[in-house]
Amino acid sequence: MKLSARIAAPVAALVLAGLTATACAPQTSDTSAKGDEKSGTLRVWLFQEVGNKPKEKVVNEAVAAFEKSHQGTDVEIEYIPVDTRAQRIKAAFNDPKSAPDLIEYGNSDTAGYVKDGGLADVTAEFGAWEEAKDTDPIAKQSVTVGDKVYGAPFFVGVRALYYRTDVFKELGIEPPKSQAELISTAKKVRKAKPDLYGLAVGGAYTYGAMPFIWSHGGEIAGETGGTYKSGINSEKARKGIEAYTSLFGDDNCPAAKCASMGGNATVTAFASGKAAMAIGGDFSHAAVEAGSVKGKYAVVPLPGIAPNSIAPAFAGGNNIGVLKSSSHRTLAVELMKSLTSKKTQAEMFDAMGFLPTYTDVLDNAAKKQPFVAPFVQTLGAGAKFVPASPAWGQIDASLVLPTMFQEIVSGRKDVAQASDDAAKKMDAAFTDAG
Repeated sequence: MKLSARIAAPVAALVLAGLTATACAPQTSDTSAKGDEKSGTLRVWLFQEVGNKPKEKVVNEAVAAFEKSHQGTDVEIEYIPVDTRAQRIKAAFNDPKSAPDLIEYGNSDTAGYVKDGGLADVTAEFGAWEEAKDTDPIAKQSVTVGDKVYGAPFFVGVRALYYRTDVFKELGIEPPKSQAELISTAKKVRKAKPDLYGLAVGGAYTYGAMPFIWSHGGEIAGETGGTYKSGINSEKARKGIEAYTSLFGDDNCPAAKCASMGGNATVTAFASGKAAMAIGGDFSHAAVEAGSVKGKYAVVPLPGIAPNSIAPAFAGGNNIGVLKSSSHRTLAVELMKSLTSKKTQAEMFDAMGFLPTYTDVLDNAAKKQPFVAPFVQTLGAGAKFVPASPAWGQIDASLVLPTMFQEIVSGRKDVAQASDDAAKKMDAAFTDAG
């Protein structure tokens, strides 16, 4: 294995690259490979994590095994910064000669990358792969556009409710079992302990807000005949928006401080002891463990509307795909399988805490590490995904939903006007994307 000398410096913690997809490459004229070489060097771009060494170790072992079973083949790994991935991948799509053979990519980028002609259709190989039969349906959805598969899931991530066990014990309260209880509990804590946020929320925390919209029966967008239309201004979606934005105020999380917060900031507030609750992912566990609340918190699924129900969560995560421009298609697909295999995902969970995308491997992970259980329960209850449209990257990058939340909590617009305006922006993006 050749490890590129161009290893990027660590960047801010990855909160699931699939959650913050940005610009996509313009349509390219022809990114198809001109051959299928059975030996040579395979180039792979993976994301650089904070504390990347454990990831490198797992990847190195998988690559060593691959090279041993594929004589005459070398694998060159380059770890690229998450925050500049859009530019790097755009350049790769536009210049196939310098492009890698495989890339790690955020799962909400799939539709955009397919439209750009960058990812190879691996439907046949995925369908014939025995291990793939145990792939979680939501994870498989994240590599599927139309009825074709464009990669293999690498890991999945969902959010649940972190709460302070010491604060709850002191106040004699139990973890909330419904969304109404969640909101009232947050305000009860804030009233008793005004130095704490009851529930840390963020106006820029799109994926923390989505469960409120989905639990009320709302949708981000709907699809008919391949055409998407925003659903963010429907009556049910507005009820969810009202529930989420009701948490911004002096009685829980003051808008002046919380309107600009994103997911990282809300988890940081919890980990540093400034909040009694936060909506965080399985991927937030290490950060919370490293904070001042270590040993004083627990996690339960985020409650839905009905008592003892679970709110639908966004199924984030990353995938690994073969570029259409690869001149080593067969080898690249085999390496994709190796990097996303059950063995590699189990080892990646042990090393990094990334949730496996296979149902059986995920169950084993939950047995090994109790903290995983609430997230597995959340997945099992029915996680949801963003619209599988190439427009989503632009909608997300343009901060359409954060702008809507911030307009509401600042008092500049009411829910109806803000959601109508957001819907118009989303529909324009869907139309532009075709």
